[in-house]
Order: sequence, then structure tokens, then C-alpha cells
Amino acid sequence: MGYGILDIAIIAEVIGTSFMKQSEGFTKLIPSLITGVAYLIAFYCLSLTLKTIPTGVAYAIWSGTGIVLIATVAWAFQGQKLDMPAILGMALIISGVLVMNVFSKSAAH
Repeated sequence: MGYGILDIAIIAEVIGTSFMKQSEGFTKLIPSLITGVAYLIAFYCLSLTLKTIPTGVAYAIWSGTGIVLIATVAWAFQGQKLDMPAILGMALIISGVLVMNVFSKSAAH
């Protein structure tokens, strides 16, 4: 159940960060509210995962996956360009998260 809640935290954080750009420095009400609510959900769900997943593991998955998803959303919907070094870096992040989850004993709960 911890990883399912972590997935919700990651998705909420990606939504919050994506709408933060649209809030234009918190000058637009609706995107600002969505950002705030999404971050509240993200941090609440992240805190719940820490009951069953070690802090370092949960945070590594949350931040690493969030980086890749936010960059992908920015590329798909906000016109961000991703060059080969950026794509390679994101592939390394994904690889690191997978290695941690598949091979590391510290990821066991």
C-alpha cells in the first residue's frame, strides 16, 4: 500500500509543479490554488509512505520519478525542449530508481 500512496504523492507533485508554471508567480488564482492543493496532497501522501518505506528510498523514488515526469509534461504541454543529454540524464534517473527497487535491500519494507 505504501507504494500506491507514493504514486499518488508523485502524481500530485507533478500536477502542482506543472500548475505552478501556469500560476505565473502565483498571480493567477486557479492555477495557484491547484498548485497549493496538489502540494498539500503530495506531502501528506509522502508522509504516509514513510510509515512503510524507508525515508531515503521513498524520497529517491519521489524526487527521481517526479523529475522525469515533470520534464516529460513540460516537453509535451509547455514547449520545453529536451536534448540528448537531458534524455540520457532522465534515463539514468529511471535506471537508478529501478536498481534501487529491484536490487537494494534498503528498499525492502
